[in-house]
Formats: sequence, structure tokens, C-alpha cells
Amino acid sequence: MRDTDDPALRTYLEAENTYCENWFAPHAELREAIFGEIRSRVQETDVSVPSKRGPWWYVSRTVEGQAYAIHCRGTSAPAAAETVILDENAESAGHDYFALGAFDVGQQHRLLAWSSDTDGSEEYTLRIRDLDTGVDLADSIERTYYGTAWSSDDTWLFYTVPDEQMRPYQVWRHRVGSTQHDDVLVLEENDERFFVEVDLTRSGEWIVITIDSKETSEVWLVPASTPEQAPKLVRPREHGHEYAVDHWGDRFVVLTNLEAEDFRVMTAPLDTPATWSELIPHRPGRRITGVEPFAGHLAVHEWSAGQPGLRVLFREGGERSIDLGSEPSDVEFGANGEYDTTTLRFEHQSLVRPRAAYDEDVRTAERVLLKQTPTPNVSLGDYESERTWATAPDGERVPIDLVWRRGTPRNGSAPLLLYGYGAYEVSIAPWFSVARLSLLDRGWVWALAHPRGGGELGRRWYRTGKLLEKRNTFTDFIACAQHLVQEQWAHPNRVAIEGGSAGGLLVGAAMTMRPDLFASVVAEVPFVDIVSTMSDPTLPLTVTEWEEWGDPRAEPFASYMASYSPYDNSMPADYPALYVTAGLNDPRVSVHEPAKWVARLRSVNQGNRPIVMKTEMGAGHGGPSGRYEAWRDLAQTLTFLHTTTPPPSAL
Repeated sequence: MRDTDDPALRTYLEAENTYCENWFAPHAELREAIFGEIRSRVQETDVSVPSKRGPWWYVSRTVEGQAYAIHCRGTSAPAAAETVILDENAESAGHDYFALGAFDVGQQHRLLAWSSDTDGSEEYTLRIRDLDTGVDLADSIERTYYGTAWSSDDTWLFYTVPDEQMRPYQVWRHRVGSTQHDDVLVLEENDERFFVEVDLTRSGEWIVITIDSKETSEVWLVPASTPEQAPKLVRPREHGHEYAVDHWGDRFVVLTNLEAEDFRVMTAPLDTPATWSELIPHRPGRRITGVEPFAGHLAVHEWSAGQPGLRVLFREGGERSIDLGSEPSDVEFGANGEYDTTTLRFEHQSLVRPRAAYDEDVRTAERVLLKQTPTPNVSLGDYESERTWATAPDGERVPIDLVWRRGTPRNGSAPLLLYGYGAYEVSIAPWFSVARLSLLDRGWVWALAHPRGGGELGRRWYRTGKLLEKRNTFTDFIACAQHLVQEQWAHPNRVAIEGGSAGGLLVGAAMTMRPDLFASVVAEVPFVDIVSTMSDPTLPLTVTEWEEWGDPRAEPFASYMASYSPYDNSMPADYPALYVTAGLNDPRVSVHEPAKWVARLRSVNQGNRPIVMKTEMGAGHGGPSGRYEAWRDLAQTLTFLHTTTPPPSAL
């Protein structure tokens, strides 16, 4: 099953897809109804908030009936949508799949570096467009990865290249107007644990090359004004030390975990970037996740008590927090294209409030709502949310965020969908979804678990959910499901779970540990054959993942990982209804993992609930591209959940 070019594998997957289509055929009316509901709640012809960068204002817009975004610019905010600089719909013509990678306007605003992937493999072709003529230059750079950076004069473009295991390991420099053959290798990283990234500081003055493993990093700098200069190392890597660098006027600003588990912020002189002085001290439990330097202030993104927030530190001293209220919510930096400004743009949303863009003057605290995502045919006041806490077997309290339609009875009768991820220190903040409303309007409760392995409660929360403590992620998640039943949010036989990728491992492990606890399971591109995959360093990304999961080629990891691997623990049982998705070209979770897991489950399943698998034959890890296909995919998932979770009359 590992050879995706094998005709026998393709025949097998096509047969699974036919089975999937046949299973959904009797439910086509519900699927189309839910698709129509999702579409009716989206303003299909829409435009983003204009964002200023230099002399131009940039927007992206969508048009009803067209699947992809159109990127534009103008010389004023009202005129920002007038000039099209890239139409994804035009570029996707003739392709069943299309993903935009790089979209990087040069510092002189004359050139656009953009890249595209047309099969889901995440191998991108990089092109350069003349924005005066709207025509791509002859330059074409094949098989690139994410990340680009322009020199000050737009003569040179830096980019990354992946190795055969899809690990970005090289940074190259391309001179505009030349061929890829003439490009110059700037840096190469041969240690297979490390990824290489390239970016530009917010000031535009430095090109930053960051080399990261799951536990260690180092940074190299190149002046954007002298891009042919050899990179300069900030600090050499030391195992367990992570740091990131940006430019802040007359100094660098450094985010580091040096003697600071939840990170602190330092500054360093431009001529001696290895000499650090503390700016923001470490505070346990307050995980600083990012900093954005502006001419007169520094914006800080951090997580505390399971909630993201923003703070502003002023260059002359003093600070203030951005008031976001007490409701569990998500906040992220918006498109802050200007460096010398007192305005901070951020985006805020919750389970009951759509994403909204704000501009706030960091000096006066004056805030302007620029736009809230339109949700036609939705009465937002019909929905409620709150946070609750489950208790894990070892006594840890695990946060859960809930949303439901007002009037849904809390008497232990409702169906409930529990979603989770719990890996890589990824913090999943509550987000708004118009698709989710199709469940809530049918009486469902939706819950977001925050198990260990994520970063919602600081680095400790991540550390105690990885390697030889990974089982905490799964037992936390199971505890969340049990808590929600005990608190009468859900009927004990009407609990469904969903997760994707590492979240697919989460729901797969929870299902094999407690098949009796769940009615339905949705596992999207699930990482479920962890022992076999992590034992084979020739597979994409295996070596880089050892610091997250462990290396099962030796003890103690061999036994420990085998104790929770969903494939290895698929023993005879009456399993919940299961819907599994996969991508033939997926470079992150190879298609053989979900395929062999489904085959094994069918052979040991002692019940009669369905096991259904769908493989995207022309896509990868992210599923189908284009918003309409994505909505149809969501509608199919929600149809499966609603159909396979028994109604009260059947209990």
C-alpha cells in the first residue's frame, strides 16, 4: 500500500470510494440539504478588509460561483479591489486541485512571488509576476516548499527546497531574470531532525533563516540590502534551546525558552546578536507564542489559563493588555503591513461570534470594528457557549469549550460531537463555523477538548502529552467524553468524536481504548500506524518526528508506542461507526496508514455499524481544494455523524 503508483492500490482505493459513494447514496437528500445550509450562511461575493503596505492597499475577494480567491490592490482603501494581481480561479483552470503557496509582494512593490501546487503533494512551482503588466516572467522554479523572502531592491528572491522525505533542508537565492540552474545555495541542513525556513523581518531589513527541530533551533541572518552576503549565525544550536529572532529598529528582539519553560523575550544589539538582555521575564503558565515588532511598540501573543491574549509593550516603557472579554475565544494578529504605526490589527472570534477584524490604537485604546464575517440567514443570538473542566485519571483538570443552540435540553438526551487534536504544542482556540450550525440546529452539542499534547496551558501541558507521556492525551480526551455525559451534556450512547492528522491518532486511540464509549468516529487523514511509520526513516518526515513521538526501533519507545497505536490495538470488538478520509498524494500521513487500518478494523469488527473510507485521488493532506468542494466534504461528514448517531427513539 506504500507504492501509490501501484495499479493494484489504486484499484483498491477506487473500490473503497465506490463503497463510500454507495453508502452515502441513501442519504443524498440530507447531504444536499446540509450543503445548501452551509452555502446559504456564506456571503459568497465578498471582500476582505483592505490592508496597507507601502503605497498600496491589498485585498482578496470572492465571487459567487467561483471556487477560489482573487487577490487585488489599489492606491487607496476604497480602490483596493480594482486591480487584480492574481486570480486563483484563472490559475486553477484545468486542474482538479489547486493550492496557493507563496504570495509575496516584493519590497519595491513591482514584483509578486507566487507558487502553486496542483496535486496536493505540497511541492510548489514558484513564479514571479510583473505587477505593472500582470504577466509572469520567464522565471520558473520547480519543487519548492513554503517560505520566501525578497531582497531590499527586489533583485533577489530566497526560497526553500524539500528533500526526498519532504523536509525543507535548503535555502536558495534566485536572481530575477535568471534560470533555476543559476540559483545559489545559501544554506543546507543535513541533520534530518531539522526543518529550514526563510522569512523577512517586519521591518524588511533582514532575511531570517531559521533551523528548527521539535526541541532545538538556531537562526542565521542576512541583510536584505546586501543579500549576497553570507548568513551570520545568531547563536549555535544547543539541544533543548528554542529561539526566534525579529528586528526592532536599533536592536533585535528574541523569543526564547532559555531558562524559561514558557518563554521570555530578550533584546540584542545589531552588531552582536548573540548578546541578550531580558525585556519580558518568564512567568510560568504564561506561554509567549509570538511577538510582532513595530517602530514604537512590541505586540505580544500569549496563552494563559487556556486562553489566547494580546499585550503591547511600549519602547519607552510600560505596557497594556488588549481587552478581549472573559468568553473563551480566539485572537490572532491580523494583516499588519505597516511598521511605523500605532495601529494594531487583530482578528477575534468565538464559538458564537464570527471572525471580526479590528484596528486598535495601542496608545489611546480606541478600537474600530472593520468587519465581521457576514453570516446571512443566521441569528447569532440563538447560540450559547461556555467552558467546563473535566478531571483526568491523574487529577489534571482538562478544559472543554461547548456550544449549543439555545433551548437544547441539558438532560442527558442530546447527541454530542467532541473534537480534539492534542499534539505538537498546537493550541486549538474556539472558532466560529457556519457548517457546525447544521448540527446545532438539529439538537447537537459541540465540544472542543484541550488535552495534553497541545499548548493551551503552557509548555508543561505539551511536555506531559508527548513521548513517554503521550497516553495522557488519549486518557484526557476520554475523560472529557465521560465528563460531558456525567454533566448531562450528552446521552451516553450519542457521543461522536472527530479529529484530523494527529487528531486522527487521538480519536483512533480513544476508539480502540474505549470502543463502548462512542457512537460514531470521524478520523480525517489519521496518523494511525504510528509504530510502523516511525520505524521507517525512509518515509516522509519520520526522523523529524522522533522528538515528538519517540523512535520505536528501540525500547522503551517500542513497547510504549505499541500500547496506544490504533492499528496495533485494533482487536476484536463492537466498534463505533467510522468515517475515514485520506489523500493519495498526502506527504504527511501516507495513504497506506488509513487504508490498512480500515482493512484491519473490518476484519476484527464484531458489530454491524458501518466503516467507510474516502480517498481523494488527486489531493493531499488538506482534502479537496476550492470552497464549494470543501463545503460538500463538510456536508458529507456531518451527514455521516447525524445518520450514524442513533436518535433517542432507537435507544
